[in-house]
Amino acid sequence: MKSFFLAILFLFTLLGKAQESTASKNVTTFTIEAPQLKTSKKIWIYLPSDYSKQTQKRYSVIYMHDAQNLFDAKTSYSGEWNVDEKLDSLKAPIIVVGIEHGNEKRIDELTPFKNEKYGGGNADNYLEFIVKTLKPYIDKKYRTKPKAKNTILLGSSLGGLVSYYGALKYPEVFGKAGVFSPSFWFSNDIYTFTEKQPKIKTKFYFLCGDKESDDMVNDLTKMKRLLDTKRCYCLHLEKIKIVKGGEHNEKLWRDHFAEAIIWLGY
Repeated sequence: MKSFFLAILFLFTLLGKAQESTASKNVTTFTIEAPQLKTSKKIWIYLPSDYSKQTQKRYSVIYMHDAQNLFDAKTSYSGEWNVDEKLDSLKAPIIVVGIEHGNEKRIDELTPFKNEKYGGGNADNYLEFIVKTLKPYIDKKYRTKPKAKNTILLGSSLGGLVSYYGALKYPEVFGKAGVFSPSFWFSNDIYTFTEKQPKIKTKFYFLCGDKESDDMVNDLTKMKRLLDTKRCYCLHLEKIKIVKGGEHNEKLWRDHFAEAIIWLGY
């Protein structure tokens, strides 16, 4: 599984198939300096269809990773998540901020701890960019609900790993997290990090497929048991969805994105 997984990681750096853009008119992009990463980042923004109306209405925000795969089949490696179409159909009052992955730096940016074979471990700087540079900019420029209870961190694979870690590290910023097919295998330090946390109040939606790998379901179950030691199960602050026949791909994440957002609440 891990050799296949890493092959997919590096293929993420390739351009998508030559085709017309499928991003909706509600999606735009801009570039922002990321001093914490010593680079600039391309950001994709989805605004709900009623955003442009002359109101004072404010919106919850989802921060997502791997923006190339969220809205547009033209820029994705193996199909998009259809985030814009899914939220349009829900008429959800949500802004989505998609952060493009760093191509050859993707592994480094999205992993909080080093792996002996694959390196990585620069997620602290990546998350600091989101928290101290990107989020303040978004909250200033757009009509957001900036509190943690209205801010979701969501991603898949390494993006699932960094979403879980980021939600624990910054509970005052991210009150909810969507953790899809998380790469907990990358380092056992993620379990140690969880064990060291005080009482955890974050709301988590966990998703994986039972055909992803031999250890995905076991790793996710192990993390849930660990979380249960940090809070009362009766609070129903986490949900685990294990999809029969689900594989490690955009189809799995696309098919269950809307359900996750509804359960997390906005």
